[in-house]
Amino acid sequence: MKISSAISDTELKTILTSTHNFVEQKLFPIEMDVIKMAWQDAKPILDNLRSEVKSMGLWCPQIPKTYGGLGLSNKEHGMVSEILGMSPIGHFVFNCQAPDAGNMEILMEFGTDYQKEKYLKPLLEGKITSCFSMTEPENAGSNPLMMNTTAVKEGEYYIINGHKWFTSSADAASFAIVMALTDPDNPEPYRRTSQIIVDTKASGFNQIRNIPIMGDEGSGYFSHAEIKYENCKTPVIGLLGPEGAGYQIAQTRLGPGRIHHCMRWIGICERAFGMMCQYAMQRQTSPGKVLAEKQTIQNWIAESRAEINASKLMVLDAAEKIDMYGQDKARVEISIIKFYVANVLQNVLDRAIQTHGGLGITDDTLLSWWYRHERGARIYDGPDEVHKSRVAKDILKSYKQQR
Repeated sequence: MKISSAISDTELKTILTSTHNFVEQKLFPIEMDVIKMAWQDAKPILDNLRSEVKSMGLWCPQIPKTYGGLGLSNKEHGMVSEILGMSPIGHFVFNCQAPDAGNMEILMEFGTDYQKEKYLKPLLEGKITSCFSMTEPENAGSNPLMMNTTAVKEGEYYIINGHKWFTSSADAASFAIVMALTDPDNPEPYRRTSQIIVDTKASGFNQIRNIPIMGDEGSGYFSHAEIKYENCKTPVIGLLGPEGAGYQIAQTRLGPGRIHHCMRWIGICERAFGMMCQYAMQRQTSPGKVLAEKQTIQNWIAESRAEINASKLMVLDAAEKIDMYGQDKARVEISIIKFYVANVLQNVLDRAIQTHGGLGITDDTLLSWWYRHERGARIYDGPDEVHKSRVAKDILKSYKQQR
């Protein structure tokens, strides 16, 4: 879907300045406490901050103005997202967090009037949150054609049975968008699945656990659930788009989702980079000597700066191509930034932790939290190896034609 800019350069500059000031003044001082809280304790604090963002006119930056957002293009949202990514709670407070952002987008494009009123409207207003239930532990998560979960139609209902995991944020969600087989024998593999909206309080929607991520199971928005659908009965009116369009909708959702992740990762990189530089300047190695004087540290700083700058330009370029031509014309660029920026994120975090020494592996800074929760960046929404293979195959097409 092509997106054109709806604001002037002056308006964008004002948005970026206001967002940066809010994140620095309001979120930085409390973020460490919030991410350690149980969700029921963190939610009221976050809701108050969300109300402030609404009053400032910064709510839902990526959502079209017709739906109550700022109407930013992908490139403009990338600039905002970088700022929000500097805090673990930034995207949630501005209501542009995964998986809700992706669910908003596909509900706007594929939802019925009923679905938009019941699910999209309260999601946009920040009254509820949602989750996306696709990945299965028994199948390759990078291949949405491999799926065991079934949805059998019985009258006015689907009966869903299956096993999902990494259904992120299910702990606090009011509904899930579930990808399931509705026509498993269809000779066209891409037409076998559908996406169906399921209330998380429905009978048969069973949350087994929040999966511990390197020892941290999290809660609410900061969690990844394992779900079992056991004869889960949900109305047919929850079908998103036409039956058999599950794969198509997934691709529509995952393309922008990947670039949104990259934008957020750059924000994390900038924050970790700043922490590394600041600590290197103040940490003494001997009387009168600080870490910043060590050549190894200087190399890490130079390499990190270069990699972050390159990532930023690559992401904004991909975003601009999506805005101008649609994501189908930018699939290679999306794959390139997905694996490249994910690795830059790992490099910068690792260098920042190493610079901090023992302090870096404690929970006294954000570095260890990010290291745990962002190692998955090289896995989810397609692992590095899949994206590299896609890019290489596309490049080699032209050479094959020359033979």
